[in-house]
Amino acid sequence: MLLKIIDDQEIEKAWRQSIQKIQEMLLGGGTIYCCGNGGSYCQALHLAEELTGRYKKERAPIAALALGEASHMTCVSNDYSFDEVFARQLEALGRSGDVLLCLSTSGNSKNLIQAVNVAREKSIYTLAFLGRDGGELKKIVDKSILIPHQESDKIQELHLLLIHQLVQKLESDL
Repeated sequence: MLLKIIDDQEIEKAWRQSIQKIQEMLLGGGTIYCCGNGGSYCQALHLAEELTGRYKKERAPIAALALGEASHMTCVSNDYSFDEVFARQLEALGRSGDVLLCLSTSGNSKNLIQAVNVAREKSIYTLAFLGRDGGELKKIVDKSILIPHQESDKIQELHLLLIHQLVQKLESDL
């Protein structure tokens, strides 16, 4: 089943288009912002550290930030709502030419939807690694990579594979 998902033509096409767009944005001086909740937040942190650090080879750091540093999250959650934690930070930092990558097993998290809404207002390219049926996020992002599985752990395992493939491709091409 995993090989069938990975070999899917639609996923492959979306993947190639996403990689090309991200490379264009980075070459233009853009930053990759990433976000998610729970285990997906951990994966967003992992992606940002692989890009700003290194993955498999020495190279210049790639501009990336996982939205939602702890003090920011508690401040915004307290003063506004948890639905605003990523949107508020993206509103402050994001600019046209950046990329927002959302990680979600359901695609229905209000805080991710709010972040995508801000990104669209600021002409930030939006990409989502999703699970299940993609939820609301699939409808509003520029591009999505959908893992059509029902179990969060399996979705996150494949999202991690996508993260590593993304970093490896950026490392080799930029």
